[in-house]
Amino acid sequence: MPLALSNDLRQRVIEAIATGMTCREAAARYGVSVASAVKWHQRWRDTGAMTSLATGGVRREVLAEERDWLVARLSEQPDITLRALQSELERRGTRASYGALWRFVRLLGLSFKKNPARQRAEPA
Repeated sequence: MPLALSNDLRQRVIEAIATGMTCREAAARYGVSVASAVKWHQRWRDTGAMTSLATGGVRREVLAEERDWLVARLSEQPDITLRALQSELERRGTRASYGALWRFVRLLGLSFKKNPARQRAEPA
């Protein structure tokens, strides 16, 4: 999603419209779309605010209801793969993406670290 245009530009467009210029004229003069000029002017007229609205939002935690079960399952078998955990969750009736599971495990501070001694090509 593109970033909002500067508040300075918004202010200049709104002031031009307020002094009698049409939205189309102001949009052409400042190089913005007519729709933007109209929306900015409507928002200023209705609320008095010239700044852009906040973007983004809060990501809903899909696995909040399964938190206790997941923590117990990960403590029971700490080396379980995320794909296996995902299929177990699906059997329980909860659909979650691989990324959602990865974020959940990361937020818990859990990770499975392989033993570097076992990765050697020759015996220890």
